[in-house]
Amino acid sequence: MPSYMREGSTMKANPVVAVCGATGAVGQEFLKVLHDVDFPASQVRALASARSAGKQVEFEGCGQVPAGPITIEEMTPESFQGVDIALFSAGSDVSKELRQAVVDAGAVMIDNSSAFRMDDDVPLVVPEVNPEDVEWHKGVIANPNCSTIEMVVALAPLAKISPIKRVVVSTYQAASGAGYPAMIELLEQTRAYLADEEMVAEKFAHPLAFNCIPRIDVMMEDGSTKEEWKMVAETQKIMHAPNLGVNATCIRVPSIRCHGESVNVEFESPVGVNQASMALAFAPSVEVMDDPEQNVYPMPAMLTGKDYVYVGRLREDSSNPNALSFWLVMDQIRKGAALNAVQIAQLLLPKE
Repeated sequence: MPSYMREGSTMKANPVVAVCGATGAVGQEFLKVLHDVDFPASQVRALASARSAGKQVEFEGCGQVPAGPITIEEMTPESFQGVDIALFSAGSDVSKELRQAVVDAGAVMIDNSSAFRMDDDVPLVVPEVNPEDVEWHKGVIANPNCSTIEMVVALAPLAKISPIKRVVVSTYQAASGAGYPAMIELLEQTRAYLADEEMVAEKFAHPLAFNCIPRIDVMMEDGSTKEEWKMVAETQKIMHAPNLGVNATCIRVPSIRCHGESVNVEFESPVGVNQASMALAFAPSVEVMDDPEQNVYPMPAMLTGKDYVYVGRLREDSSNPNALSFWLVMDQIRKGAALNAVQIAQLLLPKE
C-alpha cells in the first residue's frame, strides 16, 4: 500500500474494478498487476469489444476475487453500473465515448490513453511524483505517456536536491508502445529478415527489425512529433513546473517491451554524482544499476516484467558544471502503463 492515501476518500475498501480493453497488451497486464499487488477488489470485470464478448481471460485472483477465468463482457455505457474503478486501455476514442457513462455511474475512470491528459479538470498522475493531485479529480484521472512516466520518476528525487532548469531526453522506445500487434510484427519481420524474405510493415511506416525509426506519432508544425510534445507538456504538468525546459527526441527501436532513455538534466546549482546516486537509490520505484566497469547497467532485454525505473551510466556533463547525464530503462507495458494505473487506483482507497 502506498504511503500516501486520500484523506476522506469515499472509495469502498473493496471496490468493483472493471478492466476496459481486457484483451489488449495493457489490459492483460492490468489483470497481472491486480494480482501481483493483491488489489483489494470485491469483483473484477473484463470488458472489451463485441467481437471479444463471451471469450475468457485467465485471472490469478486478487482481494476477494478467486483465481479462475473471467468471461469477457461487451463494453457498453451500461457496463459501469456498480463499478467503482474503471481501468481503461481501449484507445482515446473509446475513452471519450464512454467517459460520461463512467462518471454518471459513480465510477472513477483511470485512463491510459491521451484523451484527457492535458485537460485542466483531469489530474495527470504518477504516484511517486504527484500523488496529491488525485484529490481534485472529477471522475477521471489520466495515466501519462509511458516515456513521461519513466523520466519523471527519475527526475522527482533529483529536483529535491536542486531545482531543474532544463531536460534534454532521447528515447529508445520498444515496439510495445504501439500495442501487441506491433510486437508480433517485429518478431515476424525479424524472422523474415533472417530468412532473406521481404519484411512487411503495417504498424509502422518502415520495417522496425534491425532499424530505428525517428518518428513516433504525427508530425507537428514545429517539426517535432506529438510524442515529443507529450513529453514536454506532460512533464511540466506532473511536476507542477510550467516553465521547465524539456527537449525530447523520440525514436522507435527494435526491442520488444522496455523503453530506454538518455537523459541530460541541468540544475540551478551543481549536483554531485554521488549525491544524485544516493537520492535515486532511496527514491520510490527506482533502482540504480550503475557499475559500468563490471558491465552493469540497465538493458531492455533483462528488465521485461520488472516494476521499477532502472538508472545507470550516471555521470557529470563535462560541458556544463550544473548538469548530469544518465540512462534509464523501464518496462513500458508494466510501470509505463498498467502498474502506474493500478497505483493510482491504490491512492483512491480509504486509509485503513
